[in-house]
Amino acid sequence: MWRLKMDSGNIGFVLLCAAFVFVMTPGLAMFYGGLVRKKNVVNTMMTSIFIIGVGIVMWVLFGYSLSFAPSGNAFIGDFRWLGLEGVSLTEGYTDDASIPNMVFSAFQMMFAMITPALITGAVVGRMRFKALFFFIAIWSLIVYYPMAHMVWGDGGFLAAIGSVDFAGGNVVHISSGVSALVLAIYLGQRRGYAKATYRTHNIPFVFLGAAMLWFGWFGFNAGSALKADGLAAHAFMTSSISSACALLTWMLIEVIREGKPTLVGASTGLVIGLVAITPGAGFVPVWASFIIGILVSPICYFTVILLKQKLKIDDALDAFGCHGIGGIWGGIATGLFGKTSINSVAKWDGLVFGDHRLFLAQVLSIVITIAVAIVGTLICIGIVRIFTPLRVDPKEEMVGLDASQHGENAYPSFNGFD
Repeated sequence: MWRLKMDSGNIGFVLLCAAFVFVMTPGLAMFYGGLVRKKNVVNTMMTSIFIIGVGIVMWVLFGYSLSFAPSGNAFIGDFRWLGLEGVSLTEGYTDDASIPNMVFSAFQMMFAMITPALITGAVVGRMRFKALFFFIAIWSLIVYYPMAHMVWGDGGFLAAIGSVDFAGGNVVHISSGVSALVLAIYLGQRRGYAKATYRTHNIPFVFLGAAMLWFGWFGFNAGSALKADGLAAHAFMTSSISSACALLTWMLIEVIREGKPTLVGASTGLVIGLVAITPGAGFVPVWASFIIGILVSPICYFTVILLKQKLKIDDALDAFGCHGIGGIWGGIATGLFGKTSINSVAKWDGLVFGDHRLFLAQVLSIVITIAVAIVGTLICIGIVRIFTPLRVDPKEEMVGLDASQHGENAYPSFNGFD
């Protein structure tokens, strides 16, 4: 069988991009940690950091095999690559790959880390750490690995119906965002939610985390080309543009509604701009990335208001409002603006170019992803609750999860109000 020769330049590029994506999980810890109350900083950051350990161990032992092994099954891989045994150092995952299978595995491992970490933003301040630990491990097995296989794996179901997802709109953002919403609804509101004012405790933390996410996202999206080529450059530029436009649009919304822009708002805007472009970064024209970035900010901004003020759902750090909704818009936008001339993985052009098939495939894939995330999350909750309550006791919640779950204090010398 003919195989493309391995390319050292592409290997170096993808490994470097994998390192970029690794930085995103500590960046998320900073971003989320800055947004919460002082008494929950350690716990919030810990919920991202422990996933680095769990994510790597599970991925190497069986996660990569279940996600990408060519099982002939459209929904899940098999166990042929347990412990990465048999994962080639000299041959690609596919015949046309110019990087070894092991390099591809390393790159995808970083996605398996950041994705479940996104969920944790919805449950800060009230979920028992032990319960979250087991929930994340089970969720990776039940939701993430099947989703990765269906979208990116050999013979995956969602790829077979013609849907496309360049860097993780379905696999990463919609799956984690919807799961976060389900978990937030199950846990219920934080104590005093209707009366309390939740202030961002460390705005520089938030921006530093957002900057780390932005930096890592270039590896996330450009690296998904799996080559140091023009498509990688295209994804790099569309990601830059969408993020910049969303940042500016969020600032504009705040100026119109509140009279002044905020750094937290700008940081949120740049992140959701990256979320929205993720599925289409390597499929949509450069001009379309302006539209995607400009529209995602009002879509997410007003969805968050609807969820929190009207529906009274305590998605604490807007994991669903930003990642779930931003990912859904990005997937739909890919169906609107995608072009086969940019990336032939797309079987058809988008709706604005006169073909409805890609658009319908995108909508169907989003619906299926939402269903998998909802059912999978409910199963995870059902399993975890057998062994431990998911929510902390009222007293533990009141004193803060830093002290009650970890015996630590982020600011031991601080004696002011929370």
